[in-house]
Amino acid sequence: MSTINQIIKKPRKKPTKKSRVPGFKKQPFAKGICLKVFIAKPKKPNSALRKVARIRLSTKKTVNAHIGGEGHTLQQFGTVLVRGGRCRDLPGVKYRCVRGKYDLYGVANRRNSRSKYGTLRPKDL
Repeated sequence: MSTINQIIKKPRKKPTKKSRVPGFKKQPFAKGICLKVFIAKPKKPNSALRKVARIRLSTKKTVNAHIGGEGHTLQQFGTVLVRGGRCRDLPGVKYRCVRGKYDLYGVANRRNSRSKYGTLRPKDL
């Protein structure tokens, strides 16, 4: 327990809330350039080949972002829009790429939950 004189000399500080997405400077999205596209394997109980991109953001930070959906068109030096949202079974991946924006096209022939995968509404629906 601090004495009154110690508190007067050095007042107590309120703890600051740490950001879960440190690559952004308090903004919801960030534009970035893809440096490398690679495949990562998830943690223990899961098994898959997850597609991940290393991206240099407009905020000058370099982050790993998950590419959701089946198949993608992203290549090195392609432009992507990145949002927050971690991929729970991939360590160190705290971001997701937004499909259907810039060089990362939407998932083809997608019928359900199209907004997540950047697919337009088909004509026959």
